[in-house]
Amino acid sequence: MIENLFWLGLVGAVLALIFAVVQARKVLRFSEGTELMQKLAASIRKGANAYLKRQYTTVAKIFIIVFVILLLLAWGNMLDNWFIPFAFLTGGIYSGLAGFVGMKIATSANARTANAAHESLNRGLNVAFSSGAVMGFTVVGLGLLDVSIWFHVLKYIAGFDAPQIAQTMVMFGMGASFMALFGRVGGGIFTKAADVGADLVGKVEAGIPEDDPRNPATIADNVGDNVGDVAGMGADLYESYVGSILATFALGAAAYSSDNLTWNAMLLPLVSAVVGVICSVLGSFLIRTKENATQKSLLATLRKGTYTAAVLAAIAAAPITYYIMGSWGPYIAILAGLVAGCAIGYFTEYYTSDTYKPTQGLSDSTETGAATTIIGGISLGMLSTAAPIVIIGIAIVVSFLAAGGSLNTADQLLYDAAFSKGLYGIGIAAVGMLSTLGITLATDAYGPVADNAGGIAEMSGLGEEVRNRTDALDSLGNTTTATGKGFAIGSAALTALALLVSYVDVVKARMDHAPDLSITNPAVLVGLFIGAMLTFIFAALTMSGVQRAAQSIVVEVRRQFREISGIMEGKADPDYASCVDLCTKGALHEMVLPSLLAIVVPVVVGLILGAEAVVGLLGGVTVTGFVVAVFMSNAGGAWDNAKKYIEAGHHGGKGSDCHKAAVIGDTVGDPFKDTSGPSLNILIKLCSTVSIVFSGLITTIHLF
Repeated sequence: MIENLFWLGLVGAVLALIFAVVQARKVLRFSEGTELMQKLAASIRKGANAYLKRQYTTVAKIFIIVFVILLLLAWGNMLDNWFIPFAFLTGGIYSGLAGFVGMKIATSANARTANAAHESLNRGLNVAFSSGAVMGFTVVGLGLLDVSIWFHVLKYIAGFDAPQIAQTMVMFGMGASFMALFGRVGGGIFTKAADVGADLVGKVEAGIPEDDPRNPATIADNVGDNVGDVAGMGADLYESYVGSILATFALGAAAYSSDNLTWNAMLLPLVSAVVGVICSVLGSFLIRTKENATQKSLLATLRKGTYTAAVLAAIAAAPITYYIMGSWGPYIAILAGLVAGCAIGYFTEYYTSDTYKPTQGLSDSTETGAATTIIGGISLGMLSTAAPIVIIGIAIVVSFLAAGGSLNTADQLLYDAAFSKGLYGIGIAAVGMLSTLGITLATDAYGPVADNAGGIAEMSGLGEEVRNRTDALDSLGNTTTATGKGFAIGSAALTALALLVSYVDVVKARMDHAPDLSITNPAVLVGLFIGAMLTFIFAALTMSGVQRAAQSIVVEVRRQFREISGIMEGKADPDYASCVDLCTKGALHEMVLPSLLAIVVPVVVGLILGAEAVVGLLGGVTVTGFVVAVFMSNAGGAWDNAKKYIEAGHHGGKGSDCHKAAVIGDTVGDPFKDTSGPSLNILIKLCSTVSIVFSGLITTIHLF
């Protein structure tokens, strides 16, 4: 009976994808507005499609190389079976597809949102959120489809038992992580190069408004919102969603093998995800607002939808968990994950929204110049790490103890017996946190659409009332995007911990002796330092990538202002295509090295220092990656909204010295929040999945 319930995964996938199609049809029924608005939307769409085509072509070449390497490892019996190389490909394809679908609907919704905002604020919110829902439910639908298809292939075609299925499928996340990292890094470099270049020359030097059609980088900036904050984010969250389910599969098979509950422990994360889909659909119907709403009330309506979905998921999970597992412990772990996700979202909102004191205080610092603005943003970002760390720490301890774990090491036999069940609790907490990803991601993907809508409203000369509405939606989008990133980073910490444990289990099964994983083992200690270093090297490479690409945009925009007569008078059109092309070339060139680090470094460390050093590396990169990601994302979000707060009329408003200082702070924060920060949560999970996949090679060949 329990084994037959795995078909529910396919049911959940179909439900999510059908809802995504319904929302897409709803968006496409709206008009794109005037001929100029349609032309601008078409230019953004063309640039986004061209970039993704070139990015996917580049990544496909790397995928083929890694696929061949995996085939050779399978041939040399260094992989568990021949399915892993092919699952690597499907994971990458689904991850890329999730981002592509989100980008397609976002580039179709931007002008429609601007035109709908011409009618009312609620109509604009409705179009933007519906387009975000397409992304959110496509991600969860494709994720459940990928997991369910491979599960049934391994069970009914390969004939694997539960432990074999779980052990094999935990390696399947590598392809999704690989694609997600390239998508996030490449898209992040593209969007922030255009954004920084447009702001520095347009706002600061030329003194023209944001999204002014005279600025040659405006179209590239709007294209970047779609390829980075939509396509890259979709691939990112797809990987997080699938990774949490697969890691919990492996932990469940290990924890309950002696209790005849192996199938049950693997079923629970899948059913929890399906329940989350249903609750997310119900919560999405609550997203609506009144005309002349403040940002606080806009936030409240999105909160009502996401919190309602979380509460419904928590209620539904109780009887389902008890029926499947026969105990309340795993349910408490799921509840801990759900509460932790909502709490991280709240504190991210608190530190990044201009309706709260931290960001308002940051805007005050612009009174004394750009330097104090930058110092204040860095300080705010660092301070904001405390709450997520405490929340994740509590969630880990509560879920570990609730699922049967023990912190008392005095009785070693009791501790060892309970340890694996406690770890399963941590894994199922990550699934709980991401169970309502459909609506959470919808509120995140809504942000770039609202941003594009504001740009189109400005460039097409719509009235001030329309721009005020799109500005309100855009400001809200900055907060929801920051909240979504906090959610993704929090779930990444739990998932990475579960994957680390899975790596240890795989290594123990392959080694002929018990590995020494104590902190006093020099190999583990060196691995910790290398893992911590990897976080900073990765962040440095991605930020310098933005810097170099942005410099090329600054030079190009200055050239056009200088050489094309009539731009500033509105008598000549800028060369938008040249800026799009520069961003594309810069992003594709700069994304390769940092993305390859996540694959190369764990394998090289393992080949030199052995499997124990890799455990240290994974611990180091997980801890530092989590903290630095929160710091960068929140600092960047606060800088952005401090600028928006001033543009709303505070501290002299647009064009004032305070505004110029805030713009400089925002340009510093751009690569923080949209390139390096969100990419780090993929880095920490990809390091773990790479280590698991290449564990056979690492345990067979190493120098020490």
